[in-house]
Amino acid sequence: MIAGPNRLWAADITYVRTWEGWLYLAVILDCFSRRVIGWAMADHLRTELVLDALGMAVWQRRPDAGAGVVHHSDHGCQYTSLAFGRELRDSGLLPSMGSVGDAYDNAVAESFFATLKCELLYRRSWPRREDARRAIFDFIEAWYNPRRRHSTLGYVSPAIYERQHYREQAVA
Repeated sequence: MIAGPNRLWAADITYVRTWEGWLYLAVILDCFSRRVIGWAMADHLRTELVLDALGMAVWQRRPDAGAGVVHHSDHGCQYTSLAFGRELRDSGLLPSMGSVGDAYDNAVAESFFATLKCELLYRRSWPRREDARRAIFDFIEAWYNPRRRHSTLGYVSPAIYERQHYREQAVA
């Protein structure tokens, strides 16, 4: 169990089939609450995709330099790029990568993608990338983070779980 927010972030990329071609989604989740704190979508797999997701996470969370926030990912070329490593360092984040071929190593991100695919993406076809983009945005920002309940969080949403944590910290 992670002791609180901004200790361990998990990142990964998935793809969405549309009639126009692939749409790629990069996400960063806070492992404490399973909240999606950074995400980006593009029609390419270049490093900019993960840099955009990281930029959103850093902007939203504003981690303290030296706080030891660990950013965990797989060994994808986007995450091993010099530009990404430089951005992690400049943001004060500590890089972590799983062992090659170990899907369980990044289970929080993989679990989010399984939920996204089961509850949204596999339920219909996507004529345009823009259709999928809008639906994914709504899923993350209007459903998953604020309202979707998780058994691992005591059947509350990621947003409520974090609010409860901060309330408890204020009382203690």
